[in-house]
Amino acid sequence: MEYQIGDKIEMKKQHPCGSKNWEITRVGVDFKFKCLGCEHVIVVPREKALKMIRKKLVNN
Repeated sequence: MEYQIGDKIEMKKQHPCGSKNWEITRVGVDFKFKCLGCEHVIVVPREKALKMIRKKLVNN
C-alpha cells in the first residue's frame, strides 16, 4: 500500500498514552510518525514501519 505525508494510520500496538492513531509526517527510507493522542514523534525504518501499520484511516 502507498502511504503519503498527512495520511492517518492505525498501528497494531497501542502507544503508552492510549492512542493507536498516528499521522505520517515523513516517507522515504524512514517513516516519521506523530501520535494523534500526545503528539509524540518517532522515526522508524521503512521495513519495520510497514509491519507496524494495521490500516489506513479515512481522511475526513
